[in-house]
Amino acid sequence: MNLKLFALLVISLLIMTCQKSNQEQHPNIIYILADDMGYGDIKGLNINSKIPTPHLDQLINEGISFSDAHSNSAVCTPTRYGTLTGRYCFRSRLKSGVLVGHEAALIEDSIKTVAQVLNEANYQTACVGKWHLGLNWAKKDSTKALFHGGNLWDIFHTDNVDYTARASGGPCDVGFDYSFIIPASLDIAPYVYLENDVATAPVPKQVPFFRDEKARGMWYRRGDIAGDFDHTTVLQTITNKAIDFITSANKEQPFFLYFPLTSPHTPWFPTEEFQGQSQAGVYGDFVAMTDDVVGQIMQTIEKQGITDNTILIFTSDNGSHWLPSDIERFKHTANHAYSGMKSDIWEGGHRVPFIVRWPEKIKAQSTSTKAICSTDLMASLAELTLQDIPESAEDSYSFLSALKGASKVNIEDRVMIHHSVNGTFAIRKGPWKLIDTKGSGGWSLPEDKCDKDAPPQQLFNMEDDIVEQNNRYSEYPEIVRDLNTLLWKYKEGNEAR
Repeated sequence: MNLKLFALLVISLLIMTCQKSNQEQHPNIIYILADDMGYGDIKGLNINSKIPTPHLDQLINEGISFSDAHSNSAVCTPTRYGTLTGRYCFRSRLKSGVLVGHEAALIEDSIKTVAQVLNEANYQTACVGKWHLGLNWAKKDSTKALFHGGNLWDIFHTDNVDYTARASGGPCDVGFDYSFIIPASLDIAPYVYLENDVATAPVPKQVPFFRDEKARGMWYRRGDIAGDFDHTTVLQTITNKAIDFITSANKEQPFFLYFPLTSPHTPWFPTEEFQGQSQAGVYGDFVAMTDDVVGQIMQTIEKQGITDNTILIFTSDNGSHWLPSDIERFKHTANHAYSGMKSDIWEGGHRVPFIVRWPEKIKAQSTSTKAICSTDLMASLAELTLQDIPESAEDSYSFLSALKGASKVNIEDRVMIHHSVNGTFAIRKGPWKLIDTKGSGGWSLPEDKCDKDAPPQQLFNMEDDIVEQNNRYSEYPEIVRDLNTLLWKYKEGNEAR
């Protein structure tokens, strides 16, 4: 054999061996995204929680928990967009609020997702659970509009949706090999399961508006419903599908499971087994049931013998929708000591639990004060799998070093944007957080309910005022000026990673 040819052959074999070795070292990744669960719900993070969470407590003890983790929005659709794309949702067409069940797909064709990046690293990918990022529903009559006037929130049925056809723009069109989803939240129609973007059963009827007057949170909107859809069994149904994916995954390849739960978002439907388990009412019981779902996933991983090299992440899409009246009644602080709740620009709206277990790399009982955001998943997994961070993931920063025990974090390095339900902005840099409104930016304290003589913005030092009670706006005009300048650059799309 020609010596040069032999040398090339040896080099090629070495490269292939190295690539195979790298692939074999890649861990499985499971990302569990709770829906409307607060930092203070978990006993391991809040000793005064009225809810038993043994499985999440175990996860905390066996991994690392972040005390300064944030969803990129205080409501669900924009957080899901940021999680999968690595970019803030205000850069998309959705500037405030959330999508409803029949709205068009939100993730742009030009934007790369986490699933697509991991596909390139030889991962099997699946999305199981609540999608809530829009779908391009097929029309029965292409010459007519999908809807006929009215507010999308009021539309509960349309004769022009073809539920028998494949809905495009869903998980399988943005990089997932397999998907089993519901279109939006458990209280937003249409109520239908889609497997690989196709309905699993006919949609023969409509369900009326439902409210159980005995307990807050037990309600859902009227709308189209499929024959195999039962609100009370959805959480366990999607859990079974997630378990099926884990157990059937090709053992020769790593897998990525994106598992966005439907709980503990309304309607609160704990099964009989969990009713009365907590001291925080029906909501608390539903959180306990959510904890059990995490336990089922942990047990599945253990049975498969893949615990050590599986990264298991648990977080939430925003804070809990826990009212002051709920706190008073149950003495349970779902959002811990933080001000506000889901929807708000205050910390209670977007500071979330973020727990990671990876026995091969993460030291048990670790904690981190590193400020991280849900948009950071993209950069972290790209670094983990030796992939380039997509240019479109402009708001994503890797937290991989923190997982592996980096002890020193320069808080000045990170700028973070917070966003509320009505599109209000806040900017965090180092210890300072500037809020571009007088109130909460959401449901706790609307702008029109604020003191008319209050400063136009709020400035808090998050190192010594984590509950956001002492507005320093008038004391530090130079900090206000600098943060406003930087925030304006983000709003105009001129600032990114």
